[in-house]
Amino acid sequence: MAEVKEAKAIAKYVRIAPRKVRIVMDLIRGKEVKDAFAILKFTPKRGATLITKVLKSAVANAENNFDMDADKLFVSRCFVDGGPTMKRYHPRSRGQAFSILKHTSHITVVVSEKEKEETKIDETK
Repeated sequence: MAEVKEAKAIAKYVRIAPRKVRIVMDLIRGKEVKDAFAILKFTPKRGATLITKVLKSAVANAENNFDMDADKLFVSRCFVDGGPTMKRYHPRSRGQAFSILKHTSHITVVVSEKEKEETKIDETK
């Protein structure tokens, strides 16, 4: 059985909330790399540009480190984990202070090569 090669890239401590990035991440999961780039290019969200950078890095890792063919790559796994939350305070009237939570994300994209699709010949004829 052939070993499945995977190449991944991770962007850590990105200053955007994970729930905002997950919306865009769900669009490219399981797609071919060229289709994923096209989807990300026309997605009007800030997370799309961040995911594009990580996807480019994963494709570069696959080509340079594992000698994979860029035309056969697809997004096998991609996920967003929450990073540490920065806590800030906003001063309000009468000496009060309201808290502001600034969320961070860890974006991970894993690409792998598609296996050869064997065409089966119909022998019933």
